[in-house]
Amino acid sequence: MKKFALFLLGAVSLIVLLSQLGSMIGLIVSLAVLYFAFKKFNQAASTGGKVLWAVVGIIALCFSIGNVPAIIGVAALAGLYFVYKAWKNERPVIVEPRDPFDHFEKEWKEFR
Repeated sequence: MKKFALFLLGAVSLIVLLSQLGSMIGLIVSLAVLYFAFKKFNQAASTGGKVLWAVVGIIALCFSIGNVPAIIGVAALAGLYFVYKAWKNERPVIVEPRDPFDHFEKEWKEFR
């Protein structure tokens, strides 16, 4: 039952991740442009350069805010990671027989 629940969680997380993939790529690109604009804004010596990079930064910030649903994709990626780790760490359960005559020597040592 636990394997089925992990499989179901993994399948749902994969579907959500794939549906938010475009938004995630847009967020990464817009944050990269925003970072580049911020660095260029700090390096600009003229007022016109600072205004240009400020406008580019504001536009990139607007695109970043528009891609906020990408956070759902990041949560789905975290869910997939959780499923992967839980699936790999699951150990098989070893059931010892309850019949005392199957392991007579073990029972004799416990008796003493």
